Amino acid sequence: MTRVVLVHGSGRAGAAAWPEQRLLAGRYDCLFLRRRGYEASGEPARGDAEADAASILEHLEPARGGHVVAHSGGAVSALLAAVREPGLVRSLTLIEPAAFSLTRDLPATARHVAAFAPLYVARERLSADAFAHRFTELLTGTGDGAPTGVDAVRLQRQQPPWEAPLTIVPGVPTLVVTGGWEPVYEEVATFLATTGARHVIVPGGHRPHDTAAGHAHIAGFLAELERDAA
Repeated sequence: MTRVVLVHGSGRAGAAAWPEQRLLAGRYDCLFLRRRGYEASGEPARGDAEADAASILEHLEPARGGHVVAHSGGAVSALLAAVREPGLVRSLTLIEPAAFSLTRDLPATARHVAAFAPLYVARERLSADAFAHRFTELLTGTGDGAPTGVDAVRLQRQQPPWEAPLTIVPGVPTLVVTGGWEPVYEEVATFLATTGARHVIVPGGHRPHDTAAGHAHIAGFLAELERDAA
């Protein structure tokens, strides 16, 4: 079976981050990656997108490669992996990708970075819970539902996504799935579409892949690629 590496965003990690996509395991050899900082136990490490990209590549088949499905901040590492080894990444499925270094000069991304950058500058002076509350407030307009405890620590220790040295990877089939709720993710998706990516909007907030429609687009894209490769 073809390997599929799934790379989570913030919040849930490992297989728990992919309640619908666990259904892919019957058709593909699925690896539910845990990003740096989302270890199952112990003190969370600092996020490292480059290390996560290396981990993605390590878990792809050396000769055949595989597909990469990634959400939010995890999409940054997925793109880095494709930049490093485009021959191993057979496709990219990017869900609400936080690939802001590609679009930081565009209006919605520029506003997003201007709003969030001071929070990252001040994060060493803030408690993890205070950081997570302000992060959630900036993103959604309210601090309700902000992560607390170890989940807040994990969020605080991740790298600002706009710092990643991303470039476009020509020739890698790419699907971008967004929820249609936040202009910055739509701006990234629109930019990626100009480079050849396929973009679909599935209502579902920041986790459109948790919906039946979102999963159907992802499963259909992978199945199409497998048929074309047969």
